[in-house]
Amino acid sequence: MLGIVLAGGEGKRLMPLTADRAKPAVTFGGTYRLVDFVLSNLVNGDILRICVLTQYKSHSLDRHITTTWRMSSLLGNYVTPVPAQQRLGPRWFLGSADAILQSLNLIYDERPEYVAVFGADHVYRMDPRQMLAQHIESGAGVTVAGIRVPRSESPSFGVITPGSDGSTVERFLEKPADPPGLPDDPNCVLASMGNYIFTTKVLIEALQRDAEDGNSVHDMGGSILPQLTARGEAHLYDFSDNHVPGETSRDQGYWRDVGTLDAYYDAHMDLIAERPAFNLYNRSWPIYTHSNQLSPARFNAGGIAGESIISAGCLIRGQVTRSVLSPGVVVDPGAVVQGSVLHDNVHIGRGAVVRGAVLDKNVEVPPGATIGVNPERDAELYTVSKGGVIALGKGQRVS
Repeated sequence: MLGIVLAGGEGKRLMPLTADRAKPAVTFGGTYRLVDFVLSNLVNGDILRICVLTQYKSHSLDRHITTTWRMSSLLGNYVTPVPAQQRLGPRWFLGSADAILQSLNLIYDERPEYVAVFGADHVYRMDPRQMLAQHIESGAGVTVAGIRVPRSESPSFGVITPGSDGSTVERFLEKPADPPGLPDDPNCVLASMGNYIFTTKVLIEALQRDAEDGNSVHDMGGSILPQLTARGEAHLYDFSDNHVPGETSRDQGYWRDVGTLDAYYDAHMDLIAERPAFNLYNRSWPIYTHSNQLSPARFNAGGIAGESIISAGCLIRGQVTRSVLSPGVVVDPGAVVQGSVLHDNVHIGRGAVVRGAVLDKNVEVPPGATIGVNPERDAELYTVSKGGVIALGKGQRVS
């Protein structure tokens, strides 16, 4: 089994957090990067040879992978970033399918029976071995993981129409505007999670056919899955059937595409409840990442925090509620942070107020400044999402 993680997306909808980095390298949950979730799932599921295909502003992502994800070279295991190499001519990746086509040398070198092609920017836990077992049993050319989502969200996903047997894929529509609902729930559809398991021979042949199609968009969801669906080789894996050790009834089946600021913010709010919708503290299926050598978080001068995640190295001397703080955040006396996500080394000055905001690393909020208090002023100065989340990019100046 070879794992291929698609991590070359630009992530425009997550700006300004992706202005200086690839989306899979964006911080999540205080100490993690988004790519850590898929890599942890693959490694926990005994897929120990993994190639991460990168392209867009990949330095931060490459550095994180090479410094964090070190496997046993004695056993031949590895997690390695693979940048676009222009192996098929002077062009960058034209799409996710073309990215794998240009990287077929990785498959030829390993000669796996099966290839897991997973996306890099979703928050979830999944045991890929269970999906592989169904793939082998069904004899499918490709198995695609699906999850129920509201029909109104269809334009953001590939939508799967299952056959009458509930296993074969009858139709695969990429980001349709008005797809039919499910027979048992017309208000829901089955969305592709962007996770596929291929029989190697089928994958290679499908990529080669796609490369010869001048009208193709050369995308896994937009090209390869519809092609294999038409050939009767695509099967569905229902994510609700997947179980991992240590899961709770509340977080079983949790999956979030955090491709927009609103989704990214909402997923953080899922972390901080007493019974969180997604439990970061499941030691039976850990999410791995790199931890800096920092002192524990410290609370002084009457500083308090409630319903929050406070990372190592933080100094809290103000009030923090319903927030997620990455390492090295400083909240000065009299400052108030509410419902916010603060990345590494953010400094909130004395008496400042921050509400409903996402602040990227190294942002300094001056004493007495406000974010999330005056909506009209915020809209003039900062990025504000449709849902009202205020976002400041890396090191952005606060007036």
